[in-house]
Amino acid sequence: MNRLFTLLLFLCSLTASAQETEDSLDNQRLAKMVNLTEVIIRSDLNVARFINQVKNDTTFYKAFRNLHILGFTSWNDIRIRDKKGSVKAALMSKTKQTRANGCRTMEVITENSTGDFYDEDHQFNYYTAELYAGLFFTNGTICGEHNIVKGMDFNPRSASGMAKHKQQLKMLFFNPGKKIPGIPFIGDKIDIFDPDRAEYYDFTIDYGDYEGQSCYVFTIKAKENLGGKKDKIVIDNMVTWFNTRTMEVMARNYDMSYNAGVYDFDVHMEVQMTKVGELLVPKLLRYIGNWDVAFKKRERGVFTATLFDFQ
Repeated sequence: MNRLFTLLLFLCSLTASAQETEDSLDNQRLAKMVNLTEVIIRSDLNVARFINQVKNDTTFYKAFRNLHILGFTSWNDIRIRDKKGSVKAALMSKTKQTRANGCRTMEVITENSTGDFYDEDHQFNYYTAELYAGLFFTNGTICGEHNIVKGMDFNPRSASGMAKHKQQLKMLFFNPGKKIPGIPFIGDKIDIFDPDRAEYYDFTIDYGDYEGQSCYVFTIKAKENLGGKKDKIVIDNMVTWFNTRTMEVMARNYDMSYNAGVYDFDVHMEVQMTKVGELLVPKLLRYIGNWDVAFKKRERGVFTATLFDFQ
């Protein structure tokens, strides 16, 4: 039994070592594809190591997890538009989340809804609203949460129905650029760091400033004139500001689009972060999305979340 256990450990270590070697080779290959500005070249940045940190970043996701252990106030602006661009349903509200004794609750301070934003049971009529609520609203009293992300992973394969779709949306939102299992036609096309997928993109690293902090500005942009290969990609453009000292994501803008026939979408997001003590948290999120899924009505949603007064 001891020999079998030792053999299993040995095989596992070989597998892990082989994976690390493959990842290292991929990072080195990607590093050769990255355009560096003159100031970055002079800085002698280890590009392969930078790519590895970007691929394995958890600071973006952790910033949203930090909202579970803090109190904050939020201005919420959610609008659903018709095909002419006019607002057909909307919610404007101010909410306050309170954290006490290991639990969080939310108070609605002001609220004004129009159109068919809610159904007769006061449930959301739109997926855009459900997405927003999942990020920033607290329903009832929620206890026992933490902000630890190490070892956590999204696993849509273990879910079904709406729960599975929410897991996939979280992956798309918190891990843009990583493969998402279970989404027909596009799961592997999101994996922009796969060397074979990366050939459709231009990568650039530059220095920049975010609210007085020195940052690496990492831009990933689909190559122009892809022609018939446009269906090979989902992420059209992504710009991320990484703090040069901590490598925390300080801001990110990204555009995604795809037409699979049975569904299509075109989404733009902007996220700005701030620090509350040592904790990184989102302070502003803007979203513009156009979705069409088979057997569902096309949904054109716009929302802005403004978070402040963190406690």
